[in-house]
Amino acid sequence: MTGLSDGVEVLAFDVFGTCVDWWTGITRQVVEITAARGIDVDAEALTGAWRDRYLPSMAEVRSDGRRWTPLDTLHRESLDDVLERFGVADRCDESIRRQLVRCRYRLPAWDDVADAVARLRRRYLVVALSNGGFALLTHLVKGAGLRFDAIVSSELARTYKPDPAVYRTAACLLDVPPGRMLMVACHAWDIEGARDAGLRTAFLERPGEKGPHRAADRAAHTPADLAVRDAGELATVLGC
Repeated sequence: MTGLSDGVEVLAFDVFGTCVDWWTGITRQVVEITAARGIDVDAEALTGAWRDRYLPSMAEVRSDGRRWTPLDTLHRESLDDVLERFGVADRCDESIRRQLVRCRYRLPAWDDVADAVARLRRRYLVVALSNGGFALLTHLVKGAGLRFDAIVSSELARTYKPDPAVYRTAACLLDVPPGRMLMVACHAWDIEGARDAGLRTAFLERPGEKGPHRAADRAAHTPADLAVRDAGELATVLGC
């Protein structure tokens, strides 16, 4: 048990990277989809380049004056650019592009998450708080076998994390003060955004979340109220 649990009523889990292995899931699906059409492309490199567009595309909505745009649309725009860059745009018709965008609807959960969420739900309200759209998240958490008490999509706030409005919207919808919500994430930018919104924070390390060739964020460089090595340790520390 830790003093951090005093007063905390809601645990909000980031999803991509923190709860599901986006790198493995997307790379494997890119291989399957392109191979089925005889398209020769470096799936790992394409996945990495596509992911590199994730934060910049949301920043356009968050701070550059672009009107609200759903994440699936942002992913599709980024994909179109990446396919051009990799020289396979003319081989990828509308059907392939739709399949690739839908890759994010089917991603495997990290092995420690389902059990930890079940343990934590005995004591806390445990929700998913993600930049994914509501439809995406509904399919994703069901397919990954993650039984959250609720799903809170950033589209409810019409902006994207790490905008403090997303975290405050979640707290408002769940009828708790921000200080009674604990944000659990493996990304430093997510932790920082939650802290700026007045939430408590727990950094969960995922050394492999960016794949084998890129360094993931680490606890040593991410100020947070709590740092844990996996979701099971989080449940133990919080008395579950």
